[in-house]
Amino acid sequence: MSTEPGSAPDVLRGRLPDFFILPGDPDWDDARAAWNLTVSQQPAAIAYPATPGDVMVAVHAARTARWRVATQSTGHAAGAYDSLEGCVLLKTSRMNAVELDAATHSARVGGGTVWLDVTRPASRLGLAPLAGSSPDVGVAGYTLGGGLSWLARKYGLAANSATAIEIVTADGRLRRVDHAQDPDLFWALRGGGGNFGVVTALEFRLYPASRLYAGWLVWPWERASQVLKAWRDWLSGVPEDVTSAARLLQLPPLASIPEPLRGRKLVVVEAAALCDEDAGARLLQDLRALGPELDTFASVPPVALSRLHLDPERPTPLLADQTLLADFPDKALDAMLEVAGPDTDSPLLSVELRALGGALARPHPDAGALATIDGSFVLFAAGITLNPDATAVIDAGLAALLEKLRPWSTGGSFANFAESRPVDLRACFPTDTYDRLVRIKAEVDPDNIFVANHPIVVP
Repeated sequence: MSTEPGSAPDVLRGRLPDFFILPGDPDWDDARAAWNLTVSQQPAAIAYPATPGDVMVAVHAARTARWRVATQSTGHAAGAYDSLEGCVLLKTSRMNAVELDAATHSARVGGGTVWLDVTRPASRLGLAPLAGSSPDVGVAGYTLGGGLSWLARKYGLAANSATAIEIVTADGRLRRVDHAQDPDLFWALRGGGGNFGVVTALEFRLYPASRLYAGWLVWPWERASQVLKAWRDWLSGVPEDVTSAARLLQLPPLASIPEPLRGRKLVVVEAAALCDEDAGARLLQDLRALGPELDTFASVPPVALSRLHLDPERPTPLLADQTLLADFPDKALDAMLEVAGPDTDSPLLSVELRALGGALARPHPDAGALATIDGSFVLFAAGITLNPDATAVIDAGLAALLEKLRPWSTGGSFANFAESRPVDLRACFPTDTYDRLVRIKAEVDPDNIFVANHPIVVP
């Protein structure tokens, strides 16, 4: 194999003449942009493969040039990359075909598909995937990292609803892996992230859900302590059919934010329940007794969950951090409010607690590397960084929040929520699981060609 550094651009430009970009090309700055606008990606080149064959060419050409390979569909979580220097960045957004089978409750999608392109047609069939809370997040990256959906307490992590994955590995081969064929690699992919190759297609289960009961309850954030305590206590009595989150929000006065929320400081409870409106109303009785000023709960089709969280759908300058909490007693709640509540100058746009448990806590014998999430809550906090001064202030706010909550942290992390910083994957898995991931990485990618935003480190 040739190792002349100049050969890879020639090969890639010849095979992908309209979709291969080098530094200095007119579209370079647009192409290298991540979803998080604080991230300045500087790869050696960018390619937009449209087929598995294109990916195979790109991987071969990268090896020829002694480049490494990184993969993105949307550029979410790009802030977690250590560096893309010396990499060809494969942007898989052109690989976005979606096929649904109503009879078998299954989907097959291209490696660059975003969730809204699955949830919308699935909803018309009375089906729901275990999709993310942002409609523009890529299916592949989300699933490989675990995948925490609005149906997670009922059905577990999205990674473990995957039934087959097609991937180009470091040897340039396209492999189809599942429980029967290359089961070790299939196991590693379901939670081990983008360490093992370039995913070109995924197949996964869909779940029957013609309607759900979902929405927001909203109060002024001066009532945060009362509402968060009530929400925490309420969780102990709800079935696994309910997945819920609570947030402290300081919303900017932007036109993209709905009028009742725009420019407000709020405490919010969100939930999605696999039940009808009557059963949902009974579930919410205790929370509604607190007199929310806004109540959006209604019977909705599954596609409505795509925008339940109101995540920004355009590229955003964001700084965020996360941790897993073993519990959230009164002392933890008070500690959180001391640094991020109504009587503070917290710079954080959102401080969110997502309730775990249910199916997320029960390992299944056929699960992948990430079988469960070890914790009762995942905490995710973020701020908008419009300038360097704001970045420093938000960084300090995040650090103060995590330090305050450290006594209740499991010490673990959930890689899907690590938008701005790398995560040591050893914090995401039991030791024996991580060691097995290292062995599989060494077998599948012995030269460490593939660059992941949360890398598996092979000694």
